Amino acid sequence: MNRRNFLTKAVGTVAATSLGAADVLAGPSGITSQISNAPHKYKLLYAPHFGMFENSAGKDLFDQLKFMADNGFMALEDNGMMGRTVETQKKLGETMAKLGMKMGVFVIDGGDNWKISLTTGKAEFKEKFLKTCREAVEVAKRTNAKWMTIVPGFFERRLPEGIQTANVIDAFRRASDIFEPHNLTMVMEPLSDTPELFLRHSDQSYLICKAVNSSACKILFDMWHMQRNEGQMTRNMDLVWDEIGYFQIGDDPGRNEPTTGEVNYKFLFKHIYDKAKANNQEFILGMEHGNFFKGKEGEQKLIEAYQWSDNF
Repeated sequence: MNRRNFLTKAVGTVAATSLGAADVLAGPSGITSQISNAPHKYKLLYAPHFGMFENSAGKDLFDQLKFMADNGFMALEDNGMMGRTVETQKKLGETMAKLGMKMGVFVIDGGDNWKISLTTGKAEFKEKFLKTCREAVEVAKRTNAKWMTIVPGFFERRLPEGIQTANVIDAFRRASDIFEPHNLTMVMEPLSDTPELFLRHSDQSYLICKAVNSSACKILFDMWHMQRNEGQMTRNMDLVWDEIGYFQIGDDPGRNEPTTGEVNYKFLFKHIYDKAKANNQEFILGMEHGNFFKGKEGEQKLIEAYQWSDNF
């Protein structure tokens, strides 16, 4: 029996135990689905994105939001929120408030995230970044958001690394001055997509946060990227814990839901839960990944994978 089949059966057993046999429906492929009216209660605040449940809820964004809430997901992240119309942003904020959902991150991107930019120290890149930050404040107000993703772009190979780091710190300090009065937090994300990216490791992010020295500048600890770049995730997240503002999820290889790769997310979720509870903290964990299985059945399996991984 392979790992995924084993976990699918295990999820069914957990569901049957917690809901009772009358509350579990076994499908023809062995998938179990809850027919209880009460949403599943997760220990952590997981945040899906639009499109993740499109086969089950349809293409309408607000139907998808309701489906998320009906299945116990009480947060949303939407990387592209800044590109949506003002009307849509307002309506999304209002709808989430009615559903009792929290808004996770959206990405601050003025067009320079995936090229050499802030590391250069050039005024043209810095001012464009700060202009986008000011626009992000208004988006956050409309959507009740508190966290926004930032990245400093690529290495400027013609400059010493220390100079590049100082340039990034300066840009982030000035951005923090924009966000602090509104109690908003930008979360810098170390990435693994290409070696050309300047920000790649948790300790590097920690150094920058300490230098910026602002409640408005924290780390986005994306566990998919960190597995690829450095591993030893519980050790490294503990080392930088006081500067983490947000987590994201993705199993590796594949960048799909937990249980589909090599990362032990049940272990990681418990670690985050226990440490956050001990420190009286709450984190949103963004589900920034794809669906391993396709169609409506695949979306049900994704939900089951989260229920199993959250059952610690």
